[in-house]
Formats: sequence, C-alpha cells, structure tokens
Amino acid sequence: MNDCMTSPTHPSNLELQALSVLWHGGPLTVGAILESLPDGKERAYTTVLSVMQSLERKNLVKRMKTGRAHVYVPAYSQELIVQRATQDFLTNAFGGRLEEAILAILSAGTLTLEEKLNIERELQRHKTMAAKKTAKKAAVKTAKKAAVKKAAPKAPAKKAPVKKAPAKKAPAKKVAKKAVKKVAKSAKKAVTKVAKKTVAKKAPAKKTAKKK
Repeated sequence: MNDCMTSPTHPSNLELQALSVLWHGGPLTVGAILESLPDGKERAYTTVLSVMQSLERKNLVKRMKTGRAHVYVPAYSQELIVQRATQDFLTNAFGGRLEEAILAILSAGTLTLEEKLNIERELQRHKTMAAKKTAKKAAVKTAKKAAVKKAAPKAPAKKAPVKKAPAKKAPAKKVAKKAVKKVAKSAKKAVTKVAKKTVAKKAPAKKTAKKK
C-alpha cells in the first residue's frame, strides 16, 4: 500500500464501503466485493464495477489480473483514508466534539468483548503517549531555562563601601576650658599693664611734696 501520498482523493460513501471490504479481505473480485458490502443493500454487478473503476481512476485501488479474473487491492492504508473521512465526519456532524461522536458511535451498536479490549488498549496507549509528550515538553523547557541561565553573564559582586572613621573631635568641655584660660590670661596681662602705667604717673607727685 502507498502511504507516501499525503492527500489522496476523498472517496464517496459507497467507495468507502468497497475499500473497507478490501482492507479486511482483499485482494477481491468485483463479485466478491458486491457480496461483502457492509450495508447489505441489493445492487447490480455493474454498479459495483463502476465504483471500482472510479476508485481506480482516483488511484485509491490497484487492479491486478489473476488468471482470467481481475482483482482489486487498496492503494492506501485504512488509517490514512479513514483519518480524513473521520475528521470530516467529526466536523460536519458534531462540530468537532470528539466526546459526542464517540458516545454516538457506541450507542449505535453493541461492542464484543474483543472490541472492548481493543478500545481499552488503544485508550491506554493514547494516555501513555500523552504523558510522555507532556514529560518531554517539561524536560525541554527545563533544559532551555538551564541553558539560558548558564549562558547569561554573571554580574560582578559589589564590594561593600569602606567606611571612613569619623575625625575625633575634642570634647566641648575641654575646648571651653582652654578658651576661658586664654581670656583670663589676656585680661590679667591687660590689668597688670594698666596698673603699671597708673603707678608711673603718680610717682612724680610724691617727689614734689618732699621738696616743699
């Protein structure tokens, strides 16, 4: 089967039925396909022959000759074709709401035990894949953060400013005491000087008195 083509032509409903027969039992002749169509409706041989010829033109099946008979085989896997058909059905019938579609499909018939087990296995597989995907995303995100942090230049450590010791001030009392002493000394000198001048002026008067 050819799975390389990403967008094969979308088959009609009857063509999908014919393909489903081939996916599960091919290669088959037109007569065998006619007898195995899922809906069970009576159709002419020529009708199914026209369907198979249409599928061949769309490159969805390949025709091969086996002896005197012609048989058909699917050109694409069921997964590829059904994925597109399912997406269209989900969008058109349920507005893209997968839960509603699944519930509707389940209510349409009864599942066998094997079908239930297959569905459970598939759900578990999807759950495991989702968990791995989430873990992978988290690991990539953490690795990116670590890489950015490692690549970022480190800012130089700031040195604590050296505090200068304040200049020592002389105690206020000591300064005041020195000032008082200085003033007192200056006053004493001034008084002594004045006293000497006064004594010098009075001395001649005494001498005059003695002469008389």
